[in-house]
Amino acid sequence: MNSKKLTIFTLCLMVLWLGQMLPAFSFAPQPGPFELKLYHLESPDQEARLDKYLQQAYLPALHRAGISKVGVFKPAESNDSTERLVYVFIPLKAQQQFFTLDETLARDKQYTAAGQDYINSAFDNPIYKRFETILIEPFAGMPGISVPNLKSAKGERIYELRSYEAATEKLHQNKVSQFNKGEIDIFNRLGFNAVFYGRVVAGSKMPNLMYLTTFENKAEQEAHWKAFGDDPAWKKLNAQPEYAHNFLRADISLLHPTSYSDI
Repeated sequence: MNSKKLTIFTLCLMVLWLGQMLPAFSFAPQPGPFELKLYHLESPDQEARLDKYLQQAYLPALHRAGISKVGVFKPAESNDSTERLVYVFIPLKAQQQFFTLDETLARDKQYTAAGQDYINSAFDNPIYKRFETILIEPFAGMPGISVPNLKSAKGERIYELRSYEAATEKLHQNKVSQFNKGEIDIFNRLGFNAVFYGRVVAGSKMPNLMYLTTFENKAEQEAHWKAFGDDPAWKKLNAQPEYAHNFLRADISLLHPTSYSDI
């Protein structure tokens, strides 16, 4: 075989190889980020108006935009503050959707009609005091979401949102690694029914990670955490020197899903 034919033959082999490999590298769907909105409210009236907006305008519009399994939650335990909180969990389909969602909603005539009270609230009669937006990147150990198959009434279910802040970015990444290299597996084995695990990439508390686990009721939540604390695999993992001091504080919020929440 002369050099010219050899070159053509080699190029053909390369084209065939690339044709087989490109789908794996170029066309594999990338999981979208999660958006968590936290509304701060000052009165029962604001809460009722926000519920109406979320149920009748916002969630239906997200569904039309291809976003399903939207979670809406409220604190399961009252606090001393008069402030009311509403959590809205939005599993976006792609990264770019975070930046284009407002434009998509503005073009949705059903949304703009159903959401008039929210969209056109007067400055002296708003629906909320303020809201926070938290952008979350899924962990490699669980790149998407999982919808729990709970049997109890929604008012009894406990959704536990945990937020772990670290002292430094390096220690934060170390805690993420601990989840990906064993902690998620332990949660799965013990039946914590996690909805998501993720690293906060934009929010008011940084560096930070968050995750959401679910239980039939408060007694089951407490029993699961006791089993976790007593678990030999967890004790062994957590005793490894490489994972020492990898979070500074944990914020724990126990939540109930609303009657209209997708999850």
